[in-house]
Amino acid sequence: MALPVRAQLKYWGIAAIAFAVVLWFLGDVLLPFVLGGAIAYFLDPVADRLERAGMSRGMATGTITIGAVVLFVILALAVAPALARQTSQLIDTAPELFRQLQSFLTTHFPSIMVEGSPVRETLVSIGETIKERGAQLVDTVLSSAMSLINILLLFVIVPVVAVYMLLDWDNMVARVDELLPRDHAPVIRNLAREIDATLAGFIRGMGSVCLILGTYYAVTLWLVGLNFGLVVGVVAGMLTFIPYVGAIVGGALAIGLALFQFWGDWVWIAVVAGIFFFGQFLEGNFLTPKLVGESVGLHPVWLILALSVFGSLFGFIGMLVAVPLAASLGVIMRFLVGQYTDSKLYRGLSDGDHIGE
Repeated sequence: MALPVRAQLKYWGIAAIAFAVVLWFLGDVLLPFVLGGAIAYFLDPVADRLERAGMSRGMATGTITIGAVVLFVILALAVAPALARQTSQLIDTAPELFRQLQSFLTTHFPSIMVEGSPVRETLVSIGETIKERGAQLVDTVLSSAMSLINILLLFVIVPVVAVYMLLDWDNMVARVDELLPRDHAPVIRNLAREIDATLAGFIRGMGSVCLILGTYYAVTLWLVGLNFGLVVGVVAGMLTFIPYVGAIVGGALAIGLALFQFWGDWVWIAVVAGIFFFGQFLEGNFLTPKLVGESVGLHPVWLILALSVFGSLFGFIGMLVAVPLAASLGVIMRFLVGQYTDSKLYRGLSDGDHIGE
């Protein structure tokens, strides 16, 4: 006999509180395992396809691991040094860029750049803040032995966790299925399938979109000779995960840098702007509809809210779990709404229940 609804709510509420407490206190410790699990989840369909092609699970995992190692080595040798160099140069150059912006505004719009004006003071403040905080961040990262150790551990632990979880993914899913409450197992399985479809459509789809757009922006901006184009492309690609933010931030950075670098040569400025407009055209008309689809059910406002709330509460680890939790909560809310619309609380008495009819 199933537990009463009141008792079930109590136990599930306790489990949710315990999960939040663990996330709060052990967020930094859990980071490698969350990242490893996310990588394993992302790559599980690839392993399944290799299995269907005739490989064992171990051979499929080994093939994926070797491919990932080769790709990582290529990126580390070809891209990482240039990316780090451009990032450092951008931090050092930012104050000079703001001084050039002040000079441009002073020349063309002298009325808003008088001494003591809000615009002038704001630009000076932003430039100094970027220089101070950027240099401070770089010094902290480079001088902190603990930070370096944590980064090294992250690069070691995450791949190991991802490999083991990918190898044992199907067994873990089967074990979790065995532990489901028997009375509610069918409903939970249906909800889990909907959540998996939502996550697969969004995380795997948007991850692919971010990778494709980031590569496109970085390569094209580098080919046109834009200073710090590699950094701008990577930033724009990463922020594409948040609706509209990647295009706005990346486009503003690229066009702003192009104005300083190619001022007077409007063709190259138009080319840089065209790169981002074409990227958004690709994303909106081909990449997102093809890779993400229309059935994900994650509204951009809901996603941004989840990222903001979980990020502020639990830091970086909160942002990582925000999308899975938002997708799960969205599926559960749709299920509860469906239950509500089928209940007498919503429908009231049916025609046959009216007295005298």
